[in-house]
Amino acid sequence: MAVVSSVRGGIRLVSRVLRQAEGKPRLGPVVWVRSVSDSSPLRSDVQGVVKGVEGEHSWLCGSSAAVLETVRGHVEVKENFITEEEESALLQELEPGLKKKRYEFDHWDDAIHGYRETERLQWGSVCTGVLGRVRAVAFPEGSPLLGPVHVLDLDKAGYIKPHVDSIKFCGSTIAGLSLLSDSVMRLVLEDNSADWVDLLLSRRSLYILRDETRFKFTHEILKDADSCFSGQRVPRHRRISVICRNLPV
Repeated sequence: MAVVSSVRGGIRLVSRVLRQAEGKPRLGPVVWVRSVSDSSPLRSDVQGVVKGVEGEHSWLCGSSAAVLETVRGHVEVKENFITEEEESALLQELEPGLKKKRYEFDHWDDAIHGYRETERLQWGSVCTGVLGRVRAVAFPEGSPLLGPVHVLDLDKAGYIKPHVDSIKFCGSTIAGLSLLSDSVMRLVLEDNSADWVDLLLSRRSLYILRDETRFKFTHEILKDADSCFSGQRVPRHRRISVICRNLPV
């Protein structure tokens, strides 16, 4: 229990205190994208938005080609990474524990509203297989991993404000499964709030954040009222993320 408690403390310190910028709460770096191949053209979309090509990168848009180049190779979104059956297996293991908790709207650093969370060390065979695939895809072989898996349950009315995860407790890579709902993640360059990237995180997708995108961009999950991607409405329902991390070197 001491180990789990200490890890929980680290996870709860994973967000940095919000800072104010231009009258809006802002924070620091992170991202999720699939790397844009050199041959993939970019196209202009609504209100000057630059968007990835249809198909492989249709989940990616941003304020400019330059900012998309910045995240190239450092972020991935793998759509349909798990099946409906695998999502159900994860939910069957998670729901009993989550139902014992109440949604909170007063996160210690004001970064998350309308959430409940837990960590899990032991999983059934189906979920163990899923998490094994996540780790094999997301982390270098032999990378030291944080043992407990972090589970964050956002209410339909919940959201995550812009923030940067603490490098004291997290390493170079974060990987998370998105359950129950589509959502939009917004990444904003910490040194220039005019540079941003939006990622369409579809239900049952896997996101991976690596290296510089972990430290130079804020990341947030948009609230339902603001949940749009490239001018299109993306309804946000209750969302559970199952997150794996590696340890700092």
